[in-house]
Amino acid sequence: MGKYQLKSVLFMFILSFTFLQCKEDENKNDILLSLLAIPKVNNSSAIPCPPTSLPTEIPIANTVVSANSTVSGFNNQTKAINGICGGGEFSGSLDVYALNLTGAGASLILSWAGKTVKNVSGIDFIVYENPFRVSESSDRYAFDPMVVQVSFNGTEFCGFDLSGYNPNVSDSNKISSWPGFAGLRPVIYNMATKPFTLNELFTPSGNSFLLGGGDGFNLDDLIVGGPDANCDSSTRSNIQTNGFKYIKMISASAVTNPNTGNGYTYPHSYDNGSDIDGVVAKYIE
Repeated sequence: MGKYQLKSVLFMFILSFTFLQCKEDENKNDILLSLLAIPKVNNSSAIPCPPTSLPTEIPIANTVVSANSTVSGFNNQTKAINGICGGGEFSGSLDVYALNLTGAGASLILSWAGKTVKNVSGIDFIVYENPFRVSESSDRYAFDPMVVQVSFNGTEFCGFDLSGYNPNVSDSNKISSWPGFAGLRPVIYNMATKPFTLNELFTPSGNSFLLGGGDGFNLDDLIVGGPDANCDSSTRSNIQTNGFKYIKMISASAVTNPNTGNGYTYPHSYDNGSDIDGVVAKYIE
């Protein structure tokens, strides 16, 4: 079964009991990794989100260009554009569009209805998934990493540097093991119950986190080439100069790691890939 079955109460009981029993155990990392094999769950299904209308001052990606997921119960593509419904640091959202682990359904392309996301100062856009931290004292997260690529014309896509990927299983659920990927940081922003201004969303809160959560990307960091991308120097220069119209998000497991010839794997038992809550740009025109 997928990570969305009604196992929330059982999971949280097991999680709390295990940490109480193992507070002084020197092998906490092994315990955490075992817990992360349990499907990701959500504690906040009662949150009234998405809102009935989206805030006009937040440039959220609002058009689905390509979506082919076959994940049962979570392949409603409108969930990727109907608003950001974060569950907070310790809970994921259910208002998401879930990607497959591999195949045609492992990617999603969104746009801003023909408008262009411009390259401005600092972070240019934020991708929101539904990760959560496993405990207050832990640096471990339950997440579904994804690869992010952008394009001006919808055919030539450029991505970000993934070379810092750390395949060490013992550290695979640490954010620091997945530089350049999205779907890592919890989503604090909730358009219905925890609103932020656009400026606040792009304000750092320390240690590469943002006030509203999510994973921020700067177009200045685009690279030539890159795994499963068709980006040359001219394409990159055009995007950095003129901006982009399309964003593609791909489950990491569906992208080939050039160092291994296999997908970027994350050791979990889920039967689907990344869960997309939405994308917000800093400035569009």
